[in-house]
Amino acid sequence: MTDRSDVGGTDLGRRISDQRARVGLSREDAAALAGMAPDYLGYLETSRTPDPSRGALARLAAALGTTPDALSGAGLTAPPGQHGADQHPTLEVLTEQECWAYIRPGGVGRFLYNADRGPVAVPVNYALLGDAVVFRTDDRTAAAGAVSQHRVSFDVDHIDDMLSEGWSVLVSGTATILTRPDDLSAADGLDIEPWPSGERDTYIRLVPEQITGRRIRIHAAR
Repeated sequence: MTDRSDVGGTDLGRRISDQRARVGLSREDAAALAGMAPDYLGYLETSRTPDPSRGALARLAAALGTTPDALSGAGLTAPPGQHGADQHPTLEVLTEQECWAYIRPGGVGRFLYNADRGPVAVPVNYALLGDAVVFRTDDRTAAAGAVSQHRVSFDVDHIDDMLSEGWSVLVSGTATILTRPDDLSAADGLDIEPWPSGERDTYIRLVPEQITGRRIRIHAAR
């Protein structure tokens, strides 16, 4: 399995390292300007769970000639794509291994199926059970009724406005409602926590027949 560092790491870490490269500072020089240890800056750039204080982020932003909002990726209430595309992006086709690496941690994706109004995409919390996508819903929803369709899909994606980068993975296959006790027990063990309230005790499993993905990257000189 591809390590997560091979598929981008955290957004904050990449914003910091990319901005540092743009202004031509080594990690040691940037850390000195920000009044922090080089090892701590290395932690912020490489950790999967960086959590700088507001003061540290402000000092680092000043040292890198930018703003704390730019480093932290502020603007969650606006639709993605407000900052425009980079002048020299690279569009990459993801390998199947890279696709799995992106979606394996779980999170929020979109269940895609056909409804009376046409194609529909419903955001849901999901996790992987082996190489199958599993999510929870209410048995009265249209999503639960869509499992009878011959082919459905599941999309997971992410856009970083500040970096002008993003990726998307599309999984297509067949879906079923889990009913066997051992399957339900395995699904319960995934600890999927839907954000919406209400009863959501129906588990849907999508078994992939095809998985594809693309990624837009900006390669700053280092």
